[in-house]
Amino acid sequence: MKRIYMDHSATTAVRAEVLAAMLPYFCEEYGNASSVHSFGQRAGKALEDARATVAACIGASPEEIIFTSGGTESNNLAIKGILRAAGRKGRHVITSAVEHPAVLNVCEELKDDGIDVTVLPVDKDARVSVEALEAAFRPDTALVSIMAANNEVGTIEPLAELAHAAAEARVPFHTDAVQAAGKIPMRVDDLGVDLMSFSAHKFYGPKGVGALYIRRRTRIKGVQAGGHHERGLRAGTENVAGIVGMARALELACAEMDVQGPRLRALRDKLQVGLLASVSDSKLNGHLTERLPHLLNIAFSNAEGEAVLFALDALGVAISTGSACSSGTLEPSHVLTAMGISPEIAHGSLRISLGRDNTEADVDFVLTELPKIIERFRQMSPM
Repeated sequence: MKRIYMDHSATTAVRAEVLAAMLPYFCEEYGNASSVHSFGQRAGKALEDARATVAACIGASPEEIIFTSGGTESNNLAIKGILRAAGRKGRHVITSAVEHPAVLNVCEELKDDGIDVTVLPVDKDARVSVEALEAAFRPDTALVSIMAANNEVGTIEPLAELAHAAAEARVPFHTDAVQAAGKIPMRVDDLGVDLMSFSAHKFYGPKGVGALYIRRRTRIKGVQAGGHHERGLRAGTENVAGIVGMARALELACAEMDVQGPRLRALRDKLQVGLLASVSDSKLNGHLTERLPHLLNIAFSNAEGEAVLFALDALGVAISTGSACSSGTLEPSHVLTAMGISPEIAHGSLRISLGRDNTEADVDFVLTELPKIIERFRQMSPM
């Protein structure tokens, strides 16, 4: 049975070139990057070369890059670190209703410490309005945290405009770019963001490594005690092999973006047009044009998404019903709910996220099999 992986927004396979770059740092160049002897110096050089590579990919300076264990830690460090630095002067955070749990759950935790959190609504396409952000600022607002692109529906937020509004209010702006990095250009000066989180395993790098961009002169404090690694902001011996892999993966993704982006968009659009045409009572979730090139989220009425997922999996096709971090819950997607989509429609929504190894033949297979699965489940439905 052919295996077709279409869940690249959940994770991606490590590229062969990335693995090759990492291998020497497991057994040959295994020094601690903080050690002063030659073993440590070679590891330290690899670490700093990787930092320079990552910085170049987003138009930053190497000293503005802090390595972490992934997107969740980067988000925690950005949000909690800014509030720690602000002290009593910053008791208010602004975010949006469609953020990843790695942001929303941090904000919920902050409420226990007396921090006020404003959660901005989104429109039917999952976009935050600049006007809503401008109306939410307070004298004690310490941070705005709004994602670059949504992990469930792929909608790209008007990041530059939102960051500009924050700059006008003299409030630091953080973006969770975990889904966007390596897929669309994320040049920090073009966007005007002050902090940006990303994670290697979303762009064919290893799991367990990520980074946080922190614009020079941004006031932030570390949130875990330990050594003085990563400018004192992230204690713990650096994962040199993972960091080297992340840098190589991001470098490759950015170099191939102009080719892979249009190719994936064409495959996605063929899948979208075919499914909407062949399956009645189906609808696109997310913005029609301002959307990640590889991601498609479609709602199918009177068809349970989980059942459809398992039926496709039996045919060797891997997709998702939403965020991998939310799977296993019976609650409808908070993203789709925030967009005004009913629980019944949300439960029938599927996320298909394409990747560099997907082909037109893969798309044709799904276009052949998925409508038959939907029809079969609809015939069984009491609705």
